[in-house]
Amino acid sequence: MKSLGKIICCSILSIVVLSMTAKAGAQSDDDKKFLANAAQSDVNEIKLSQLGEQKATNPAAKAFAQKMVAEHNKMSMSMQPFAVFWGVTPPTDMDADHQKEYDKLNGLSGADFDKAYTDQMVSDHAKALDAFTTEAKDTKDAKFRTAVLKGKTMVAAHKNMAYDLKKKL
Repeated sequence: MKSLGKIICCSILSIVVLSMTAKAGAQSDDDKKFLANAAQSDVNEIKLSQLGEQKATNPAAKAFAQKMVAEHNKMSMSMQPFAVFWGVTPPTDMDADHQKEYDKLNGLSGADFDKAYTDQMVSDHAKALDAFTTEAKDTKDAKFRTAVLKGKTMVAAHKNMAYDLKKKL
């Protein structure tokens, strides 16, 4: 009788755990798409900003590039648990459009580089902010919404920093 009780208890516990796991993983395709796009955006910003760390001549542009590398790496790490849990494979390289931008920027130097890099950062962060705003409003996953709202705050700050830098160059 004791064995039967243990089996029943373990069975019930297994069912509860499985149902909780299934519920926790019940994200929408839109959440997965946003996560994939945000991961791509992080890779794009990191690679472009690594170039900015090397090529920027204006100290403020160089400092901005360093901050972008650090903070987009941090943002990428904060989203990684969702990617793992949801089976979203993060990209390892830039998308085609940003590779073209990278190649263009790599051919520039001095103030021309600083201005073009900053323009790209303003544009990219404005698009990212729109995406984060929409996702924060639309996602039904509370934990993911919390991560998205943190990301949105960071992206908004990046957009403002890039815009302020652009005005100074």
